[in-house]
Amino acid sequence: MSDKIVKHLNFGKDAKDKIYAGINQLTKAVSSTLGASGKCVILEDHLGKPIITKDGVNVADNITLLDPVENMGAVLLREAARKTVSEAGDGTTTATVLAKSIIDHANNIQDTRALKEGIYSALKKVNKYLKDISTPVDGDMIDQVATISANNDRAIGVIIGKAFKEVKDTGIVTMEISDEPETIVEIVDGFQYDKGLQALHYATDKTKKISELKNPLVLIVEDEIKTIRRIQNILEYVIKNKRSLLIIADADPKVHAALAMNKMKGNIEVNILQAPVYGFTQKETLEDLALLTGATVINENLGDDMDLIGPEHLGECTKVKTTDAETIIQVARVPDEVHDIVEQVKDKMGKAKVEGLRRQLEKRVARLSAKVAVVKVGANSEVELKEKSDRVEDAVCATRAAIKEGIVPGGGIALLNAAQKIKSESKYEQILLDAIKAPFNIILENAGINETEILAEEGIGLDVVTGNMVNMIDAGIIDPLLVTKSALTNAVSVATTILSTDCVINNLRINESNR
Repeated sequence: MSDKIVKHLNFGKDAKDKIYAGINQLTKAVSSTLGASGKCVILEDHLGKPIITKDGVNVADNITLLDPVENMGAVLLREAARKTVSEAGDGTTTATVLAKSIIDHANNIQDTRALKEGIYSALKKVNKYLKDISTPVDGDMIDQVATISANNDRAIGVIIGKAFKEVKDTGIVTMEISDEPETIVEIVDGFQYDKGLQALHYATDKTKKISELKNPLVLIVEDEIKTIRRIQNILEYVIKNKRSLLIIADADPKVHAALAMNKMKGNIEVNILQAPVYGFTQKETLEDLALLTGATVINENLGDDMDLIGPEHLGECTKVKTTDAETIIQVARVPDEVHDIVEQVKDKMGKAKVEGLRRQLEKRVARLSAKVAVVKVGANSEVELKEKSDRVEDAVCATRAAIKEGIVPGGGIALLNAAQKIKSESKYEQILLDAIKAPFNIILENAGINETEILAEEGIGLDVVTGNMVNMIDAGIIDPLLVTKSALTNAVSVATTILSTDCVINNLRINESNR
């Protein structure tokens, strides 16, 4: 008997209609959260408990449709949201709305090749327009960005703004759950290491793909760890003393497999990060990591014997949080000698004539002198805490994006102005320019506004809270440039892929086999 899965095929209009039906359902649920007057969505988790959220990606992630082909449409659209949040930390709802709008405006076009070329041509023009009108972010504008990104919660916006101002340009802002009902900012010593999670096996939260270790010991090895036997003494010491372990080193796949197996069995809480890339900064990076954690760098080329690594070679830190892209390492205190090294590096920066070298030195100063601002989110109930933490996480990411690349007028006005100002050179370019008006229209719809005067003046739009026409940036109604560009780019990518589909093949479900 064959063990192959039986497939069901849909072609042409039937395939597209079902895909679009799934897209419509997901967009209807997600788009209701967009804007200052966006609504909350109540979700049921896998245990049947209700969750209240205004986070678009949370809504999208919890939607699974009964019809398998419709569900494919929802899943494809969800990818635009997921990629946007991974790149910019926010903009998931905007990406979903834009992708749906592009599909609606283009679903009758037969020449998919010309359509794709025209849409991407218009995308370049829109992104250039957005960059040209963007405004740098500093001072009180940071609070405004955070407030908007936290669904217009002024109290949270001020707290997040304070966090970014405290750590300034070289600082890192992160979020964690508090046992207390209040939400506060705590400044701790720490630094960012630009290596992310290597495998899901090391994650402590597999849903969010995050590893968090509390008070771990730290092992730093410059050479590749080729067998698990070479660090056996350290593993036994860590397990015996009931500590977690952070390893910074390159390792053979067999070592990863052994560590992952021990973690899955509950023997040890461990995470291993890739060593710095080879180059003239590798040695300095390892030395900085060792200095800040109190570890000793093990280097067999300098006479160290990995088999003889002992507890005395280990450092420690208070907390390590690793995501897909980076690791935040918090330490109890920064050694006094770090300040002298920072001054020496700054002196080298002033003399550096090569731009690449200067950038590397700037990164080293940031690593050595940075503070970490921890936004500790508290609430009076578990339901409130989940909803609040989602908003804070989005707001932290969006504020970071705004500081990095600047802001544009919010409320859908930046994209609306792009549609008004950019001249299309083909009907295919016009499709994208018409489609990008959708966020503006959805925001008005969620506010219960059916008609409003659309002004051609750049940056002027309707404040849906007060009902007044305002300069959006002056009124604090703003969006990070990075979020808007990422949402649009990912929406275009997903939409053009879906539009070129003519056949859908899905696994046959049990309830379909009797048809």
